Amino acid sequence: MGGPAGGPAMGGPAVGPAGGGSAVGPAARAGDGGLGGLVRKVTGGAQGTGGKAGGKGDLVTDITASLVVFLVALPLCIGVAVASGVPAELGIISGVIGGLVVGAVKGSTLQVSGPAAGLAALVAETVADVGVAMLGVIVLFAGILQIVLGLVKLGRMFQATSVAVVQGMLAGIGVPLMFSQAYPMADAKAPGTAIENMAGIPGLLAGILTNPQAMIATVLGIVTIVLSFVWKKVPGPAGKIPAALVAVGIGMVVAALPGVDVKTLQVGNLLASVSLPGAEQFGALTDGAIITAILTFTVIASAESLFTAAAVDRMHSGPRTRYNTELVAQGVGNTIAGIVGALPITAVVARSSANVQAGAKTRLSRTLHGLWLLAFALLLPQVLALIPISVLAGVLVHSGWKLFAPAEFPKMWRQDRGEFAVMTLTTLVIVATALLEGVLFGVAAGIVLAALRMSQTVIRQHMEEDTAKVVMAGNATFLRLPKVIEALEAAAASGKPRIRLDLTGVTHLDHACRNQVEEFTAQQRGLGLRVELLMPGEAKQAEPAGSRTPVSAGEAPATAPLPRRPVTALGEEPSEAGEPSPWPTADAEWFYLDTGPLPEEQSRSSLLG
Repeated sequence: MGGPAGGPAMGGPAVGPAGGGSAVGPAARAGDGGLGGLVRKVTGGAQGTGGKAGGKGDLVTDITASLVVFLVALPLCIGVAVASGVPAELGIISGVIGGLVVGAVKGSTLQVSGPAAGLAALVAETVADVGVAMLGVIVLFAGILQIVLGLVKLGRMFQATSVAVVQGMLAGIGVPLMFSQAYPMADAKAPGTAIENMAGIPGLLAGILTNPQAMIATVLGIVTIVLSFVWKKVPGPAGKIPAALVAVGIGMVVAALPGVDVKTLQVGNLLASVSLPGAEQFGALTDGAIITAILTFTVIASAESLFTAAAVDRMHSGPRTRYNTELVAQGVGNTIAGIVGALPITAVVARSSANVQAGAKTRLSRTLHGLWLLAFALLLPQVLALIPISVLAGVLVHSGWKLFAPAEFPKMWRQDRGEFAVMTLTTLVIVATALLEGVLFGVAAGIVLAALRMSQTVIRQHMEEDTAKVVMAGNATFLRLPKVIEALEAAAASGKPRIRLDLTGVTHLDHACRNQVEEFTAQQRGLGLRVELLMPGEAKQAEPAGSRTPVSAGEAPATAPLPRRPVTALGEEPSEAGEPSPWPTADAEWFYLDTGPLPEEQSRSSLLG
């Protein structure tokens, strides 16, 4: 699927407060436990108890917590749907499925699922390319793939992702989300891709200043953003009310005032919005773009859900998430969502943290919140029609900022500049192209960085009276081949009649470097030089009498192994003050071997020379 980065413009909001709906949060410290700490940062380090169920007290607490989660989830479900370019009722349906279906499975105890901001851009792009009807088939097969991955126990595989790539992915989602939602904040339509949305901001501002109603809508959006940042600091019970709910209430009051004409949410019949995929949609599965979309939804939805699970587990002391079971649960939820043509489902941070903070103890709270969503949408749909679009857009701009997490870039720079480069490149590629391309690029960059760091080769060269010595240690891979070739060529160019290559300190010698060393040895011997080659991991064998050429009296036997020492940093040896280095130095004594051709039966001897 090609397309804009985290997404083409969305005509409306895209997810909620404080990490709103994203699967993973933006920061990870060493003490925060890797990816689990990422999402924890988004939620502000929320803590909960999450113990085992027990008694009426827990039942009452779980019911109360489910109501809190419902209040948080309602505006988010609607906002994500509008931002995804689909009817608002589809977001509610996905929220209901996330509660009643996914919430009832024993994968996670307190994690809450539903439509999320992390997929809003991708959904909007998909809907723009193939239509809402085809979205159901994509979500359906993504759910089936999730079930398969869970059944073959690959749930934890999604944790094996670089933190820098995850943070870059979140930032790459957050930046386009903010710019795309700036337009519905002013009751305007976004131009298209992330780059186009950014370029159109000056024109948007000019239009706001000349349109009083657009200005009112924008002020409502700005108030919503401000409340999302500061409401949690309000003392007393009022501070426990979700900021999104407060903003929605204020927006509804303002929208009802005389003379105010801002766009409000239009919610249709919930049951009438259900649309089963037909033969035409299933027939499109032969299209490569559709297959790519299915794989993209599968990977991103699974990763977001399981990253969130790791973070939510850190918020409470209750039962831990069963990753494979949770992946199957997410797959079942997406399969059902696809069948009814709803939005894809992932675990989401905002709802999960609200559930923990409300003191939930069991799965009952996350399951009941889906029931409240269903009841509200069926019995009170007219209330939803009073919510201004600009308020939901403001909620989602705040969510995009939390996903972007600009403070994490300088922190990553101070901690690890290589990871900073991976994080930044991932973000830029997502913004410039699309989510899948950016994530794949980030993963590739992370692998290259890891390979470069693992491939640390120390090469020391010594020139003596008649010998050019080359000693290698560390990991010699093709990434260090230029350095190896340079050392070998320097030894050949020294003009010495003897060349000694000691690779016994090499912990890993890949095929490229081995081939280069052996070819060099054969070439120099062909020129008449005496070349001695000691390969890594091979014990020296005792040689026949007279085969050695001693350098000095009292030298050690030929069977004595050369000293080895692991290398801790590129170009450096670990040593302590006052201790002699175990590495051969320029004044070390050496022994020489007879480099004449070996008999055929000895060709695989540990000493090649």
